[in-house]
Amino acid sequence: MIRIEKTIFISYRRTNLPWALCVYQNLTMHGYDVFFDYQSIDSGNFEKVILDNIKARAHFLIILTPSALVRCKEPDDWLRREIETAIDEKRNIVPLMLESFDFGSSLVKKALTGKLSALSTYNGLQVPSEYFLEAMGRLRDRYLNIALDNITLPSLNTEVQEITETQKSAASEAAPVEQEELTAQEWFERGYRSIDKEERIRFYTEAIRLDTDFSEAYYQRGSNRQDRGDLDGAIADYTDAIRIKPEYAEAYNNRGNARLNKEDFIGAIADYTLSLEYKNPEPYLLYSNRAYARRLTKDPVGAIEDYTEVLRINPDSTFAYNNRGNLYRILNKLESAVDDYEKVIMQNPSDVIARSSLMSVLRKLGKEDQAKEQEEIVRELIKNAKEYNKACFEAACGNIEKALVMLQIAIEKKQVRKQIIQQDPDLESIRDDPRFRKLISE
Repeated sequence: MIRIEKTIFISYRRTNLPWALCVYQNLTMHGYDVFFDYQSIDSGNFEKVILDNIKARAHFLIILTPSALVRCKEPDDWLRREIETAIDEKRNIVPLMLESFDFGSSLVKKALTGKLSALSTYNGLQVPSEYFLEAMGRLRDRYLNIALDNITLPSLNTEVQEITETQKSAASEAAPVEQEELTAQEWFERGYRSIDKEERIRFYTEAIRLDTDFSEAYYQRGSNRQDRGDLDGAIADYTDAIRIKPEYAEAYNNRGNARLNKEDFIGAIADYTLSLEYKNPEPYLLYSNRAYARRLTKDPVGAIEDYTEVLRINPDSTFAYNNRGNLYRILNKLESAVDDYEKVIMQNPSDVIARSSLMSVLRKLGKEDQAKEQEEIVRELIKNAKEYNKACFEAACGNIEKALVMLQIAIEKKQVRKQIIQQDPDLESIRDDPRFRKLISE
């Protein structure tokens, strides 16, 4: 039977919450039954609540801004999953296109892979903030006021219905969205699509002026300040983003990186730890970063634990094996170090760092023949290596003068932090040389 349905699901990126709430408020005021993820739903119920609500509602509105679809290229991205579910269920999909959103842009095209490639074929609606009410009128009269045939809308079970009503009640109690918030969204999106870092900072600053609780604007401005070398400004912005959104995992990670660059290693470790606790989607990088910071604070045991986590996530990480091997040597666990270096060489026989380190350990274990074999191989491989790697190799071979010359060049080129140089087991043979101590202290 043909009928007019008034049940709606709003899909949106969390950054664009003011737009989603504004659309919700307008539609509910006109008698529509609308659901969107307004407050964080318990992770145990999230998937069922979201997917069941898409299936139980006739219309599917997707809020589109230049930044909204970027993460959709990831197969497990929730916005992507919501759109795919709506397509599979043959719901009435209406893209709401905000702030110069363009299906023809290269960023959008890269995101619209697989099923999402069909999104651009749906009849979308431009929604400028200054003509928002007019756009909502067109949405209700032309895009939602249509007869839908041959669709089945299943009922929600009791548990999902209760959570749904809680979400709707919380959204209904929210204060009306002010024009300044929507304008702040537009400034944010201008910053997102700008290619000029200085302009980006200006756009994000304007967004923050209009909406002082815009955590994503603080985060993005901090990222751009960090790229320009303004570490103090970046840390201040990440701190504001976290103040507004205490579980902002990505902000903790970026603040940790900025603190690491300022050589606040303890602060960096604390931030990486919090980012992991709040489920940063890139734990591989976080464990790597925290391992490095722990090594700089002379905590080899903690660093080994982190590199072990890196290898649990990515068993083929030669970077993690090399670094864990070095840490095992600091703890005099030489057989474990040999095992790690050999795993690197199995994956990449031309890895000069692993072979040079393996040579050094074999020599310390008294396995001179095996060490000589590695030395001959490294002599051929190391010709195009960085000066720091050459310094480590020459030091391990007992060529003190060559090692010091290469180390001086490496320090001048800032190839490695001095804290790492002081700990590197490959440089053990020159560490007590007065010239080494002078290079480190300069």
